[in-house]
Amino acid sequence: MSQTVDVTAVFTPLDGEFFRVKLALDIAIEQVVQEPGCIRYEITDAQEDRIVLTEQWESTELLDTHLRGPAVQDLGESLSALLARPAEVVRSDQAA
Repeated sequence: MSQTVDVTAVFTPLDGEFFRVKLALDIAIEQVVQEPGCIRYEITDAQEDRIVLTEQWESTELLDTHLRGPAVQDLGESLSALLARPAEVVRSDQAA
């Protein structure tokens, strides 16, 4: 049986942009259509200097065959103007 896979993104807002980034992530979470195989999609930590968003998938196979890939990657690209650096995306099945 396959293990679940967490895809975690750390967003580092520019100074003064925390609330705009957090609001954009909150809205995105509300608008995410439940993707087949995606179990959970939520902010798991929010501090002034970083926001952590995690999506959990039923299995590596479901994530790898998903056409768009992890939603956190798309969010990182769409919020790039508000971030101090690109979102750091880590998959639990590929972590060192």
